[in-house]
Amino acid sequence: MADSAYPITLVRPEWVMQPEQLGSKQKFWYLPSDTGLSSDLPPWLFKFPQTGTGQHWAEKVAAEVAHELGITHAVVELAMFEGQLGSTTESFARDGRELYHGNQILAGALDQYDPDRKFRQGSHTLRNIFLALDRTFSTEEGARRTKGPLAEYLVFDALIGNTDRHHENWGLLRKTVGDKMFAFLAPSFDHASSLGRELQDTGPKKCRERLIDQKRIGEYAERAHGGIFWTGEESKAPSPLELVRLATADFPEFFRPALEKLGNLERSRLDNILGGVPDDCITPLARRFAVELVCYNLAELQKLLR
Repeated sequence: MADSAYPITLVRPEWVMQPEQLGSKQKFWYLPSDTGLSSDLPPWLFKFPQTGTGQHWAEKVAAEVAHELGITHAVVELAMFEGQLGSTTESFARDGRELYHGNQILAGALDQYDPDRKFRQGSHTLRNIFLALDRTFSTEEGARRTKGPLAEYLVFDALIGNTDRHHENWGLLRKTVGDKMFAFLAPSFDHASSLGRELQDTGPKKCRERLIDQKRIGEYAERAHGGIFWTGEESKAPSPLELVRLATADFPEFFRPALEKLGNLERSRLDNILGGVPDDCITPLARRFAVELVCYNLAELQKLLR
């Protein structure tokens, strides 16, 4: 267990700025200050978890795991608004930085890419992403400096079982200084679709208790479908794990260093991270399943370095 539980930020109604239009979950921006827009504090995005899911604790746990591994990520805290638990994420598109989403990058760099297609966007392949980055940056080195961290994000997705790396869940931060524009990869964000957050503890169908008892956590991980396609011809994208297996074979210069960042991540540290989630946010079985899932994924990823 953690030394202490993660704090829960109390979001006040008078801080609310505006609802967020992207995505399917209800959320809103707020400024944690009574001075409103005159505040120097960054805005935060509060998200309500979908009913019956652990999306709020998954966001927090994912951020803590990313911190443990040294992967650039959005700052996330557990939060409560008008009696309802959720998560809150600090804005990183500030101080003159503008977030340029993946769908905008691909549509600007590739012919006939549909940036508005929400599901089964087969053109959202890793090769197309890398090609779009090559065409976006003015130098080869600029693209390479972006591909490396992006590979880290995809390895991280495979580790935590994040299935939602669609084309609006990654992007570049752009900033204009004088007559020049600079761009770099935005921190990894939106990890709510991870760690088995959608499962119920018990039930007649797929549930944590059954998956643990029948030792089917690996099956759960391998059958998941991510948000990035491989060939573009598949009806569904490969699992985050399978994507990294394929990518490590074809792009070892980016993915092997990313895999090495997993280092010696230990089960005891995962237990500690999950243990920091307050008991009213997560059940003991959800904690256990999340740890078992990450341990399975970690073992599979470590095989790629042998």
